[in-house]
Parts: sequence; C-alpha cells; structure tokens
Amino acid sequence: FEAIAAAGYQGVQLVDAAKPEQLAACARLKLGKASLGRVNQLAEADTLATRFRDEGVECATLHVGWGTEDDAEAARLIDAILSASAKHDVPLYVETHRATIFQDIWRTVQFVKSFPELRFNGDFSHWYTGQEMVYGGFENKLAFIRPVLERVRFIHGRIGNPGSMQVDVGDGDEASRPYVGHFKALWTASFRGFLESAQAGDYLLFVPELLSPRIYYARLLNVRGEALVEEGDRWAQSLVLVRIARECFDKACKA
Repeated sequence: FEAIAAAGYQGVQLVDAAKPEQLAACARLKLGKASLGRVNQLAEADTLATRFRDEGVECATLHVGWGTEDDAEAARLIDAILSASAKHDVPLYVETHRATIFQDIWRTVQFVKSFPELRFNGDFSHWYTGQEMVYGGFENKLAFIRPVLERVRFIHGRIGNPGSMQVDVGDGDEASRPYVGHFKALWTASFRGFLESAQAGDYLLFVPELLSPRIYYARLLNVRGEALVEEGDRWAQSLVLVRIARECFDKACKA
C-alpha cells in the first residue's frame, strides 16, 4: 500500500472483504477504497451492498450472473443490484466481463434500454478480444456501444489485442500496436460520456488491472530456451496505462 501511494495512486480496489490492517493502511495513507464481488442470486446483491457500506468503500464492481440466464432472470438480477445500491447508498458498477450477463455488446445495449440507470465498470478487453471488435469494423461497434460508454463510471485499465486479453504495450506507441489506439478511443469515449452526463457528486475511477500469470493473464515467454518469464513488467505497465488514460481524459475535456 505504501508503494501504491508513493507511485501517485489515489486508491486501491480490494479483491476480498477488507481486512482491518488494509482499512488502517488506507486511512493512514489517505487512499480511497473500492471493492468487488459477484452476484448470481438475488439476495447476494443486498448482502454485498451491506458489506460494502459497512467497510466504507466508495464503490464496488460486480460480475453479474454466468451469462446463461434468460432475459427475465437477468432483469431480476439487475433490478436487485440497482435496488441494493440505492438502499445502501453504495455505487455498484456492473462489469463488461466474460461469463456474465454483460459479456456481449448486443445484449448489454438492450439492458441499457430497459435499465438506463445502469452504470458500468468498463473492462473492455473482454469485448475487444472476446468479441473481436475489429472484425466487422471497430468504428461500427464503437458507435453501437455508445449508450454503454455514456454510463461508464469505473474502468479496469488494461489493453488486449484481437488474440490476447492482456498484452504488454511498451511505451504505448499505437503506430506499432494499432490496438492501443482502439483502447484510447474506448477510454476517451467513456471519459467524454462521463463529462457530458455526470450529475453532481459523480466521479469516474481509472484502475489499472494487470493480473497475475496464476490466472493466465500475464503472458509467459520462453527466452532462448531458458525459464519462462513474463513478457513485461506489470507494475511499470500500470504507470504507462495511467499516462495514456490522462491523455485520453485531457482529449475528452477539450472535446
């Protein structure tokens, strides 16, 4: 936590229920707190929101359902989340994540039509790679998901390419990595949507999420027959992504 604060980050997202020592460290270092969870059953929305409120987190992101629910089941889950968020006064941002009801762009846009009060955590690698957004025209799909981008209040900052969910982007040069430009477009559109639609008290968090090779995210390379090593430095990459995000936010402000 001290390294996180020293690097200039303003907060952390806790993966599990907050431990007393984590809460104490955040208070001492003046770090904001967010959390996360999964809602598969209706009652879980209220249970999680109660915990988030008691932990004093500013907001939380949610994986919702497994993606196999029909529209009526999905709608009940969404309604439970929105109700729990209002009841406990904790912003709950549903995530654009694989193996959830928000795993595809078409269905997510339809949910926005039925529940315009939805707010999102945009983890766009799931759509960019999982739905291969460049196949059929990236710009076409960017325009189609505009209703979602207008409602993004949290971004899990990482970048994928059409074949891999998370890749090292070097210094962020899009000339050699065109997919970096696509993520810039997604982030800038999200920032602009926020600036144009935010109400008093709204905020948007950019949270680098560079996950471990334990869950097969950080790609491992075999260098000259030696032991496998990660393709890049995930900590250093997080700082590159923050720089890119600041550039995107500045661009959105000027627009």
